[in-house]
Amino acid sequence: MSFHPDMQIATLSEITPDIHGRISKRTAQLTDVDVTEVTFHAGAKWSEDLREYAGTELCELPHVALVTAGTLGVKMRDGSYVEFSAGDAMLLPPGHDAWAVGDVDCTFVEFSRGTEYYGS
Repeated sequence: MSFHPDMQIATLSEITPDIHGRISKRTAQLTDVDVTEVTFHAGAKWSEDLREYAGTELCELPHVALVTAGTLGVKMRDGSYVEFSAGDAMLLPPGHDAWAVGDVDCTFVEFSRGTEYYGS
């Protein structure tokens, strides 16, 4: 296989997951973008599995992602609610809680610009 010098490849399934309770993440770091596969296993909820780790009441990170399996329920700080299912592209602003809907895992792949995107 021959690559252009600026092409990059990463295989998410080969990356050791970062696990927080019932939520697992695999992140590939490419030059200008991070690609993260996030799985909310059945019963997972951000406020139960990641709140303590994040140190915030709600998730304060923005997300741009494509849901690849299952359904993710999202409730915003203002009480608005939406469900994103397999095949849906989503943009979530900061200030939300999220969980796997039903008894199946929800997986999505998100794209970010590393620390610039997350403001770290």
